[in-house]
Formats: sequence, C-alpha cells, structure tokens
Amino acid sequence: MLKSDKSFMAKENEVEKKWYVVDATDLVVGRLASEIAIRLRGKHKPIFTPHNDTGDFIVVVNADKVRFTGNKLQDKLYTRYSGFIGGLKQAAAKTVLAAKPRQVLVSAVKGMLPKNSLGRRQLKKLKIYAGSDHPHSAQKPVKLELKF
Repeated sequence: MLKSDKSFMAKENEVEKKWYVVDATDLVVGRLASEIAIRLRGKHKPIFTPHNDTGDFIVVVNADKVRFTGNKLQDKLYTRYSGFIGGLKQAAAKTVLAAKPRQVLVSAVKGMLPKNSLGRRQLKKLKIYAGSDHPHSAQKPVKLELKF
C-alpha cells in the first residue's frame, strides 16, 4: 500500500518560469495589479508553494495608458517621507502618472506581494514600460489576455 498523505512542495529550480506580455491600455490599475501579483507569486499554478517563487515573468507595455476609476486620478495621493522634519512629499495620481507611469503600477503590485525577501525577489520579475516596445522579445513572451 502506497502512502499518499504527503504534501507536494515545488522546488524553485524545478519550476518552469514563463514570460507573459500584458498590454495595459485602458485597464484599471487595481484590477491589473491584482492579476499581475497573482501571476508573479505563481498562485495560478497547481504547484503553488507559498515559501518558494513559483511565479512567472510579466512584461507590461503601455503603462502610461492605464486608468483609474472614480475620482482617484485627482484624489489618490502617493506619499513618501525623507526622514527629515518637514520631509513629507505628496503627489496626486495624475501628476505621478504623467511623470513616472511605471511607478503607479509598481506601487500597486508591491502592496499586493509579501513584505519579505521573497516578495522583493518576485517584484524583480515585473518589467514595466511606458511605451509599446520592450527589450524582452528574445524570451518569446506570450500575450496574456486578462478578463475583468
């Protein structure tokens, strides 16, 4: 009789990591970020193991064409603090999207990943570009169709 009560744990070096490309044109930031976070962690795979990186690489193009719902474009604030007195800086989403479109998506996805060394490694698998071109064609990324 075989013992079948053992749990399967995927090993990081045995997992096949695929490359996907996502066109962010007219996609809502939060919904897009949650799908990206799921793919970066590997939760869409049946071999998902929480303490190992089983996720895929994501290339996002047209990040400057994402959209916000409601009044978030004017009301949402991105805050950073220098550590000095009076060093609190705030910028509206409209300003940040115009100046650094990549930062909007990085901030949204980073908040949905684990806050530890594994989360930081998973975030490095996210490649974001404001335009429609990317330098990852050698990896042969597959177009990812997202349905919201």
